[in-house]
Amino acid sequence: MDVTRLLDTASKAARAVGPRLREAFRSRPPVATKRDFHDPVTEHDRAAEETIRAVITARWPGSAIVGEEGGVTGSGELRWYVDPIDGTANFAAGLPFFCVSIAAAVDGELVAGVVYDPVREDEFTASTEGAWCNGTPIRSKGAATDREAMLLSSYPTPLDLAADGEQALRRYGRFVESFAAVRRPGSAALKLAHVAAGWADAAYGTHSSPWDVAAGALLVRQAGGVYIGDPLEKGDYLACVGGFDLRGSVLAEVAP
Repeated sequence: MDVTRLLDTASKAARAVGPRLREAFRSRPPVATKRDFHDPVTEHDRAAEETIRAVITARWPGSAIVGEEGGVTGSGELRWYVDPIDGTANFAAGLPFFCVSIAAAVDGELVAGVVYDPVREDEFTASTEGAWCNGTPIRSKGAATDREAMLLSSYPTPLDLAADGEQALRRYGRFVESFAAVRRPGSAALKLAHVAAGWADAAYGTHSSPWDVAAGALLVRQAGGVYIGDPLEKGDYLACVGGFDLRGSVLAEVAP
């Protein structure tokens, strides 16, 4: 399988929806909901995914596509994971922290991924050959300990609060006490891209789907960082820059 061509396809598909998303950004589009009112979707999510699917299918007909909006189509050893807008709540409200996330896996192994920030025009790319931001190689390096580090996390989510209640709040309190800074910017894929680039030191999330984290996980690993979790299964994840003392971190309490 030509990894360079896979990565080029992911890049072209992601950039194909950039103009639409930039034009619609801060237009306060109508919002519908899926699972509950914490899970928004707009017409732009669905339209962007249709465009991405068309680009992929034209270049790799018959491959499987797993999309947040359109579900699973196709079959075969090549499987694409697509989130047309990761961070829809931010996009819909006008907060500039959202992205397009596309990853390709062959026989269950991630081989190419793109996280594209259409507002800043930052394109994070990764393959089996390395990781880049706007074509420049990146290394995931930064703080070594909690007291120096920036943690990006949306924990606890409403699902965490429903399942764990006070325990989830106490755990979040431990994060706030231990880390130099904790931020909840939204968009798992973009958080992981920032860890890969060394712009943040750690990221933690729960109940994530493969289209949320597949590209970001590959970015972190190929940039020399640490990603814990199975990016091709629904579940929790933890990522940190290379050289971070995870064993000595409060995050060790939640790491598998």
